[in-house]
Amino acid sequence: MERILLEYPEKEIALITLNRPEKLNALDTKTRMEISSALDEVEERARVLIITGKGKAFAAGADINELSKRTPFEYIRLSKYGTWLNNRIENLDIPVIAAVNGYALGGGCELAMACDIRIASERAKFGQPELNLGIMPGVGATQRLPRLVGLGMAKKLVFTGEIIDAHEAFRIGLVEEVVEHERLMERCFEIAKTIAGKPPLAIKMAKRALNATRTMGLEDGLRYEVALASLLFSTEDAKEGLRAFLERREPEFKGK
Repeated sequence: MERILLEYPEKEIALITLNRPEKLNALDTKTRMEISSALDEVEERARVLIITGKGKAFAAGADINELSKRTPFEYIRLSKYGTWLNNRIENLDIPVIAAVNGYALGGGCELAMACDIRIASERAKFGQPELNLGIMPGVGATQRLPRLVGLGMAKKLVFTGEIIDAHEAFRIGLVEEVVEHERLMERCFEIAKTIAGKPPLAIKMAKRALNATRTMGLEDGLRYEVALASLLFSTEDAKEGLRAFLERREPEFKGK
């Protein structure tokens, strides 16, 4: 791979680093294809995935040079692929943490929003500045951003193209934590290790139930939750977890 790095720095924790620092990790088609290829392996080998960027940016948006050459029909194909990739990240069976180390603009902000948890360096910047170029978000921002920060705030950010800092992103609910830049990866690995120690099948089902709130009403969502929760009682992990609690010891979850 040329545009990303895939590593396993901790047991059952994968790390994808966007590796085009000279382009502020702009998300061109090849970068997205490499991320997609990495996900095939990650989902099999890891219990948690962290995504970050090298250099000053998490991802500073789409590759403008690539966009400038697209016709409307070509953009449809490009946008569909970006949307498909973000949906895939959002629906991975394992949790995904965005370690936002710097600029997360346009497509980069959309990528971060597709992750389950966003931890931001105090140096991070967020925004959807597409309207400044005469275009608009096309890889999920108009749908995910309102779900995170509310419709009015999403409209403000999209219509103005305003770039906000990490503390404002935290205030409006776009990120879950802001940490000192030097502690960003340490904090993300702390969270990842905690999650990796939980029963993976229960994490998988809980993530599916939580994601269902995007498309299901309350009654359907409650029925879906019960269905998924009941399935877990057939797993070895559930038996182990309940038995360990009664025996006052730490459980050993095996993902079975």
